[in-house]
Amino acid sequence: MAASAAVRSSMGLTLRLSRVIPDCSPCPLSGSKSCASGVANLQMRGSFDSFRTINRHLQTSIGLYHSDEGSTNAENPDDVVNVVYIDRSGQRIPVKAKVGDNVLYLAHKHGIDLEGACEASLACSTCHVYVSPAHLDKLPEPLEREDDMLDMAPMLQENSRLGCQIILTPELEGIELTLPKVTRNFYVDGHVPKPH
Repeated sequence: MAASAAVRSSMGLTLRLSRVIPDCSPCPLSGSKSCASGVANLQMRGSFDSFRTINRHLQTSIGLYHSDEGSTNAENPDDVVNVVYIDRSGQRIPVKAKVGDNVLYLAHKHGIDLEGACEASLACSTCHVYVSPAHLDKLPEPLEREDDMLDMAPMLQENSRLGCQIILTPELEGIELTLPKVTRNFYVDGHVPKPH
């Protein structure tokens, strides 16, 4: 199961689009080709009012990925991924996550000090983590933008990745993510990131 198979729910949205069209029956040009709206309205003539309303219904749904918020309510045990964060003091923090969770948002939800100042928009390196060597090859190759941001991270290593770009899959079971001892902190005045 790939990360794209994250749990998804839909919210339906129905819009009613109305368009008022003049009734051209009293107009002498309505039957000729010189009338701009007459050709389109030949089939719509009737004896209602001097205006008609055409109703069109548009239905859409908004895909909400629960994983975007670091939700860990996996219903299926096969969707559970165990993650271990190792903080700056060396303390191991085990977390139960689910397939599709984002490592940065998961850390925020569990009070782990992983900043993410740009809120996962690939505009900083404050969510820099070291990935356990056993799991590094199981991650997709970093995008060029991620590599550019990692170049700004202090204490860069071969196994450095941005936490905001790691989406959990079943293959990442048991992954260990170590927070670097030093980071470029973009927040000021003691701000602590909170889950969204």
